[in-house]
Amino acid sequence: MNKSSVRTRFAPSPTGYLHIGGARTALFAWLFAKSYEGDCLLRIEDTDKERSKEEYTEEIIRSFDWLGIEFDEEVGYQSKNAVRYKEVIDLLLEDGLAYVCRGEDLQDDKKYRDQNLTRNENTVIRFKMPEEGSTKFDDLVKGKIEVSNDELEDFIIERSDGSATYNFCVVVDDIDSKISHIIRGDDHVNNTFKQINVFKALKVEAPTYGHVPMILGEDGKRMSKRHGAVGVSEYRDMGILPQAFINYLARLGWSLGDQEIFTPDELVNNFRSGNLNTAPASFSLDKLTWYNKEYLNAMEFTDLVDLIPSENIKNDEYSKKVIELIRERCNSLNDFSTESQYFYNKPATFTQEDKNKAIKENTLNLLSSLSERFSNLTEWKSDSIQKEIKAFVDEKEIGFAKIGIPLRLSLTGSLNSPSTDKVCELLGKEEVVERIDFAIKSF
Repeated sequence: MNKSSVRTRFAPSPTGYLHIGGARTALFAWLFAKSYEGDCLLRIEDTDKERSKEEYTEEIIRSFDWLGIEFDEEVGYQSKNAVRYKEVIDLLLEDGLAYVCRGEDLQDDKKYRDQNLTRNENTVIRFKMPEEGSTKFDDLVKGKIEVSNDELEDFIIERSDGSATYNFCVVVDDIDSKISHIIRGDDHVNNTFKQINVFKALKVEAPTYGHVPMILGEDGKRMSKRHGAVGVSEYRDMGILPQAFINYLARLGWSLGDQEIFTPDELVNNFRSGNLNTAPASFSLDKLTWYNKEYLNAMEFTDLVDLIPSENIKNDEYSKKVIELIRERCNSLNDFSTESQYFYNKPATFTQEDKNKAIKENTLNLLSSLSERFSNLTEWKSDSIQKEIKAFVDEKEIGFAKIGIPLRLSLTGSLNSPSTDKVCELLGKEEVVERIDFAIKSF
C-alpha cells in the first residue's frame, strides 16, 4: 500500500464523553494509518438529534488534543450531510435497491418491497438486503467472517422525519471520504454485514475492516464505572500523563513481544510489526498507574514542574529538591501536589486519630529535648541529623518510633512522609525547630 491509499477514520457519537474503549479504537485507527504514512479522519456521527450534545463533541475533541492524537483534515459532522444522504437514497429507490414502507413490523413492511409506495411523512425507507447467498469479508483481526443473507434483515435507511440512519450514513461518508480501512470494536460486526451490502448496491468496493475485541474489567465482565469506565478527561484530572495513557491503551489489545514501554514514534513505527489480540483485553487501573509512574520517574524536573497542579512548586532549586525527595512516592501528577504540601505550608492542625497514634506518655518532653538539640546542631545535613536522632534515642533508651512518629507528625502533619532526616534538611533548621515547638503546643 502506498501513502495515499490508506485512510482510516474514527467516528464517535456525541451522546457521551470519550471513554477508554473509544479512545483505544481511535488510537488503533490512527496508528494503523500513520504506520502506512496515511491519513486518519475524525467524524462526529451526530444524526441522533435527541441524544447528541455539543458539550460531548467539544469534550471528545479536547480529549484527543490532550492525548496528542492529531487527525487529518477538518472534523466532519454527519448532521451537515443530510442533502447528500437524500441524494443517495433517491438513487437506491430509482434502482429498486430500497423501498418505501410504513415502518411497522418488518414482515408487514416487506410486502411493500415491490409496490413503489409513495414517500411521505408517514413512511420510512428500507434497504433491500439480498435474499440469497451470503455476505463475507476478511477481517484484519478475526480472519474470515461470513453470514447467510437470509439472516440479514431489510433495515431502515430513512426515518419518517426524512433523516437518514447510522448504517446508511456511515457508508456514504466512508465513500465520500475515500476510507480504505476501518478499525473499530467487535460490537460492530453485525453492522458490517449491512454496510457491505450498501457498498455493493452503490457499486463501490467496501473498505477493509478490522474488529478489535472489547475491553473488560479485571473480573472478566463488561467495563463499568467501578472498573474505570470513565471519560478520558477524568484520567487527565486524576493526574495521568497523556503519553502513559497512550502507551497503556496501545498495550490493551496490541503487543510486540514483551516490550511494555513505547514512545509515540515507536508505536507508529512498530504497529504493523506487532499483533492485534483476538481475545478481549482487561483494564487495570493499577497497571495504568504503573505506566504513569514509569513515565513520571523518567521525566526531567524541568519537564515535570509545569505539569504539576500546584501553585507552590516553581522552577527553582528548592522545588527541584522537593520533587526529587518525594518522586518515589508519587504515582500521578496530583500526588506531587499532595505530597509536597508540607514543604511549602506549615501544618496548621493535626487529626485526633494521628495524635492518638503519635502522642504517648512523655512524648512532649522528648520532642522538647530533641528541638533543643536540633537548635545546637552545627551541621544541618541529613547524615548529621540522622546521627543526632540516633544519639538521642540511645541516650533516652527508647525505641526510634517513640520520637520518630511524633517528629514526622510535627513536621508534615502526617504519619507518612519520606525519611525524616531528609525532610529536616530540606525544611531547614529554623523551620524544623519552629514546627516542633508549634506541635508541642498543639498536641
